[in-house]
Amino acid sequence: MGLRINDTVPNFTAETDQGTITFHDWIGDSWAILFSHPKDFTPVCTTEFGAVAQLADEWAKRNTKVIGISVDGVEDHKKWKGDIETYAGTKAGFPIIADDGLAVAKAFDMLPADAYLPDGRTPAHSATVRSVFIIGPDKQLKLSMTYPMTVGRNFAEVLRALDALQMSTGKGVAMPANWNLGDDVIIPTSVSDADAKAKYGEFTTHFPYLRTTKAPK
Repeated sequence: MGLRINDTVPNFTAETDQGTITFHDWIGDSWAILFSHPKDFTPVCTTEFGAVAQLADEWAKRNTKVIGISVDGVEDHKKWKGDIETYAGTKAGFPIIADDGLAVAKAFDMLPADAYLPDGRTPAHSATVRSVFIIGPDKQLKLSMTYPMTVGRNFAEVLRALDALQMSTGKGVAMPANWNLGDDVIIPTSVSDADAKAKYGEFTTHFPYLRTTKAPK
């Protein structure tokens, strides 16, 4: 069975290009983003790692750690990082998990339990290892999304989703479609008009079940 929203994510110990980690300990009190890849030295994945590296300051502002995973070994990861940093024009300071045994990919249900890497494999053998998992400080899964190999992930959207998750978790509100920081938010239906007035101040009632207000600071 795949991971569901609010499930506690698997804990594991794994090698990375920056040494051994135990996942829950590595997360600590931070938010975390795990993003996965089917093979090193592949074109779309290189651009994605570069995009994550370029957002380093944004992840830090949001108390969020990022970690990659690819189903190759540590030495390949170290060599690939050189290409990633050249392409991105910046340092890729985050670790990359070496999942050449597929243990993490299987634990996160990105591959079936009987999957293996044959000799002479191509990225197609692990094509489903193309997911993003946003994880809260409570070690629970808050959001996941999976892409095909031909479509690069939009990490501006990952950042937007992280902002929305942190706003909804910390302020008790919901976000409408296409929401960005600074936009109005939705008041939960469980909050009465009187309580909404006291908690949020002025708000707009579009329908009895849809009320919007300025985003809390």
